[in-house]
Amino acid sequence: MRRVTTRPAAALAVVLLAALSGCTAFKRCAYEGIGRESWQKPEQVVAALALAPGARVADLGSGTGYFTFRLADAVGSEGRVWAVDVDEALNRDLEARARREGYANVEVVLAEPDDPGLSDGALDLIFVSNTYHHLPDRPVYFARARRALAPGGRVAVVEYRRHGIFQRLFGHYTTRDEIVSELEQAGYRLSREHDFLPRQSFLVFETADAD
Repeated sequence: MRRVTTRPAAALAVVLLAALSGCTAFKRCAYEGIGRESWQKPEQVVAALALAPGARVADLGSGTGYFTFRLADAVGSEGRVWAVDVDEALNRDLEARARREGYANVEVVLAEPDDPGLSDGALDLIFVSNTYHHLPDRPVYFARARRALAPGGRVAVVEYRRHGIFQRLFGHYTTRDEIVSELEQAGYRLSREHDFLPRQSFLVFETADAD
């Protein structure tokens, strides 16, 4: 049996195959990543969000649900997580998994590229992981997304820094200062910054008019 290599070149090849093929299975493999949990630290990320039971969260750019189901566990059966993505095939896959595993508190939303399609005042948190760099005209996008936040609502952005060859070659990163500047333009202010992720910035914002 051939052993699976974890060399960076192999990881890059998997990601490129996913991008070129458009196949959901390949995308799932690319999004879940080789050894992702060691650097993504998902349990620590979710714990840092300090979500209360019953909280309402949008996982913006939910993909395969890597964070969706962890967020759903954190908010409990009284909470709700909207899995928001523009990819219909991934949405179907995630919805099927939610049904299969009994996640009645997960709802899938097919977004438009320039609009997350969320209801006004519905959310306590908009969570964005490894998706920020894909979004168009981000100050406008997040100014529009503010309408979906309840009073005291937050936006959490986990985004690649200019860390590895894939990020540098394909522009799959946004600098910390760019994120802060763009979210300030959209009407937010930085309220918390976590530094435990080796490849990513982790920034939490609240609306600028919050008490």
